[in-house]
Amino acid sequence: MLTCFAYDSFYAFQKRVNTLRTLKRGRSELKIAIVGLGVAGSYLAYKLRDQHQVVAFDKLPASKFDAVCAWGTSKDGISKYAKDCGLNFDDYIVHDGKRMLVDVGKETFDIPLKGLVCFDKLKFIQDTADNPETHYGAWVDKSNFKNDFDMVIDATGLSRPLLPRIKEDYLIPCVQYKVKYKETPYDDFYIKPFDDLSGYFWYFPLGNGYAHVGAGDYKKRHNEYLYRFLKEHEGEVVHKTGRPVRIVPPSMCEPFFDRNVVGVGESIGTVYPLLGEGIIPSLHCASMFTDYIENLPVYRKKVLEEFKIYETVYKFIKAKIDGNFDLKTQFFGLLSMFFHMKLNEKRYGLEIRLSDMLKVMRA
Repeated sequence: MLTCFAYDSFYAFQKRVNTLRTLKRGRSELKIAIVGLGVAGSYLAYKLRDQHQVVAFDKLPASKFDAVCAWGTSKDGISKYAKDCGLNFDDYIVHDGKRMLVDVGKETFDIPLKGLVCFDKLKFIQDTADNPETHYGAWVDKSNFKNDFDMVIDATGLSRPLLPRIKEDYLIPCVQYKVKYKETPYDDFYIKPFDDLSGYFWYFPLGNGYAHVGAGDYKKRHNEYLYRFLKEHEGEVVHKTGRPVRIVPPSMCEPFFDRNVVGVGESIGTVYPLLGEGIIPSLHCASMFTDYIENLPVYRKKVLEEFKIYETVYKFIKAKIDGNFDLKTQFFGLLSMFFHMKLNEKRYGLEIRLSDMLKVMRA
């Protein structure tokens, strides 16, 4: 819940934006800075550039710009956002999955897929972030940012350097390798959840013998497991990257704004905690922002409503990690997760079966 100060500041900020629209320029153009060019920031750079004066910043130099994560997403869930930016998502698909092999220790089972693909996320972002004024290699925080913009969008994901620190953050450390194989160990998606759902290992095919091999674990066992896997399945490591993933829901990431700064995407908690997946949620959040840029209180309300299920999922996962899980008391939470994902199978790209979820929970 917002403090009185933050609540008043929010409406003061909105009033300032509206005044600028009507008095400063006499039209709806704003001078906007976008900080962070992940999927949310690059999407906003494209969507806002025609109506507003947009300047984009990213901390990585153009030569080292990267797109962290396993590059897996749902074709059905992301295609509309690609279309918003004049792109055909089919052009970016590098692997079209048919099944996901899930290893829960004593058994493995297949989950039929419904549009889960791997895509060239780096190229997708680069093609989306087609903005005339973009500053790469620019680390931006409160101490060094010349904030002479009407609005600043913090789309930095994990770091959120322009917004207040989250009081109860929860981060899952992750490491990922891009590996070139002569003979790939798997021909499709493979995951292995860790004990207590504290994270999981993943193998995502990228085509032409390449794969993203990675793992994240709150209890920090992921490096050991990765070492064993890479030793057992030898290949040429061509790239390594790593960063934590935030799994707290938007309701725990307030305030969404500070002065004239507004958060979008993972910086305000749009990562689905069960999967650590934030591509489509962050794009959805960015799209909502463009819909309500003239009414930020409604934007905040819509984000909290749209991602409310993330609270249930987060509490469920945290209980497992903390050792406080009891299936009887958590069963309604499990059912909420199941029905949410079952009703959105194409958005998640896989067939959702309660029996599969129970196998993972009991592993």
